[in-house]
Amino acid sequence: MSRTRLFALAATTAIVVAVGIVLWLRAGATAPAAVPAPLPGAQAYRTPHYTVSSTATAAQTARVGTAVEALHAAFLKHFALPPTPRPRLHLVLYRDRDQFKANNTSSPWAEAFYRRPACHAYVAEGANPYHWMLHEATHQLAVEVMGLRKRRWLDEGLAAYFGVARIEHGVLVPGTFGKDAYPIWWLASVQLDADVERDIAAGRLIPLRALITDTGPPIGQHVNQYYVEYWSLTQFLFHYDGGRYAAGYRRLIASNGRLEDFERLIGPVEAVQREWHGYLRTLAQAQREREARAPATATSDATEEPVILLD
Repeated sequence: MSRTRLFALAATTAIVVAVGIVLWLRAGATAPAAVPAPLPGAQAYRTPHYTVSSTATAAQTARVGTAVEALHAAFLKHFALPPTPRPRLHLVLYRDRDQFKANNTSSPWAEAFYRRPACHAYVAEGANPYHWMLHEATHQLAVEVMGLRKRRWLDEGLAAYFGVARIEHGVLVPGTFGKDAYPIWWLASVQLDADVERDIAAGRLIPLRALITDTGPPIGQHVNQYYVEYWSLTQFLFHYDGGRYAAGYRRLIASNGRLEDFERLIGPVEAVQREWHGYLRTLAQAQREREARAPATATSDATEEPVILLD
């Protein structure tokens, strides 16, 4: 029989007002399904804002619980959402990739998924074991806290943006990114020419218009390219040129995210595409240089507060 434990941050971080592949499966207009039955051997855990059904170790579950709480605080602060009392959100954490794949009811190539009311992810190997869950938990916050149901480029861009963010002293910092999270580990492999049209013709860049209208090549055959572009476009719209497009992008998130909304709130697609292409090209080159200077090690990108498990 499972026991319930409460996570608490040792330094008590206050709530601040704010692939492989990960796929958000839209629940559609139907009522959300019931909370999935726990896996054999799963234990139930609680954090201030989440319930976690986990087959991972208590220590692994604690790290993921700490990370999603940091995400929750950062997400509310980023979108100026009030900390209204709500029922706890649901997470299902698998001990490893094999167990997740054996129980995956999403696309066969998915590494995690959100199907309301629960996020499903496994403990990743390496220095960042929680990045899959952060991605899915961002989808969950967008739907269940903000009430958004947006187009794929917006959904996945926001989830990637928050999912790769570094956690520094218990605080998730949007706009930062470390090397140990998807899709950042593919960023250095992006090789772009100075000519955006040449890159599009060669298939090195999915055109911005196709990304927004979801009319590009099949995502199953271009997974990593799509997710690098989703992430980099979101990073660009929030941070390019001192945040030139940030206010319009926030209004775009609150709209339907259609092409006409983009051009009304951000600018002409072809003009913005040239700027974004150059921005992505610069990001990729900078990432190659960082990786050349500091090869991957077992050291975490993040500085986190320790977690206490309370019986």
